[in-house]
Amino acid sequence: MSRLPARKETRVLIIDDHTLFAESLELALSVEGYDAHRAEERASGTSAAAVLAAAVRMHPRIVLLDLDLGPSGDGARMISPLLAAGAQVVVVTACVDRARWGGCLRHGARQVVSKSRPLNEILSVVRRVSQGLPVIDHAERDRLIRLWFEQRRELEVLAERLRSLTNREREVLDHLMQGHTVREIAVTSVVSEATVRTQVKSILAKLEVSSQLAAVGMAHALQWRPPSSHAVAV
Repeated sequence: MSRLPARKETRVLIIDDHTLFAESLELALSVEGYDAHRAEERASGTSAAAVLAAAVRMHPRIVLLDLDLGPSGDGARMISPLLAAGAQVVVVTACVDRARWGGCLRHGARQVVSKSRPLNEILSVVRRVSQGLPVIDHAERDRLIRLWFEQRRELEVLAERLRSLTNREREVLDHLMQGHTVREIAVTSVVSEATVRTQVKSILAKLEVSSQLAAVGMAHALQWRPPSSHAVAV
């Protein structure tokens, strides 16, 4: 039977752009006897690739990963590469979107813990992971992953509606997302306001929403961006 690494042999890496929280975790884990480290300061605030490369070089056994890493983007994208590098990932996040939690579990995270939970609870998860013990109930894991799949299906339906827009309608939606009024869009496009109103009406119908605000909200929710070049025909 293989021997489990002692705590002093268990390197735990914390990837979190909230310095105070990361320092608190590092201190608490060090007191517990783990070889705890925060991600390199010079890597924080840079690209996700730089943060990931620095993390992999440290050969951690366990990674405590935040999801919202500021300029470094979505931490969830690091889960698979970290697993491939031999680390076990525990997501520690302020995010309350349970479907997003399910996505992390679907991609291999061992557990997702809210930052609002007591520090001892996070330490308990690290202990269990280091001991090779389960850290989440199967039913809860399945429920969260199911939420993620359901959200993905809903977002795909919305994305399909956005794909149904013509080039001109996408251009108008882009203007609306920038806060431009119908009058401003008409002036910029050198068309009448009536023409723009007709285009906006068509956008709302295709997206199945009742207001410009709802259309803009949908586009933002899907992180939609217009094509790099627009057709100028109206």
